[in-house]
Amino acid sequence: MSTVPRPSTDGADGAPLELTVVLAHLDVTDAEDVLRSLAGRLLDAGAVTVDFPEALRERERTYPTGLPTPIPTAIPHADPHHVLVPGLALATLARPVPFREMGAREGTVGVQLVAMPLLTDAREHLAALQRLMGLLSDEAAVAELIAAQDDEELRERAATLLAHALPGAEEAGA
Repeated sequence: MSTVPRPSTDGADGAPLELTVVLAHLDVTDAEDVLRSLAGRLLDAGAVTVDFPEALRERERTYPTGLPTPIPTAIPHADPHHVLVPGLALATLARPVPFREMGAREGTVGVQLVAMPLLTDAREHLAALQRLMGLLSDEAAVAELIAAQDDEELRERAATLLAHALPGAEEAGA
């Protein structure tokens, strides 16, 4: 069964990253599997175009998103024209998965949390990524997300943390 998210009625003044897909303890073997799993769920939700999965994989190959934060995270994403409904896909991983490190020619980080921003406005893109990276570098916040036992608990914890980190998120009803 798929749900069709409603387009945001917010103006261009910083639409919040509403939680679109939330998966606790995603059991995957590698970064490709993570991207495939999240992209499939987003397609089912009607939040992205059919071109999104390949655009996501290609962007990750070209611009790796593994972050060597205190608890390693990744922020894979595709260009805004592949996104139909703004939001955020969030997954904790059952075990660390190697992602290529952002800004490094070589090397990987063992990612435990994946946050995939879904942005429809190129102007919002950089600002939202910077705010999200700020939240992901907060070790206590990330540890709280990883400790969630199931999807619903992860959704609740993430909504609370996002409400404090991202302006406007508290009105999103995430």
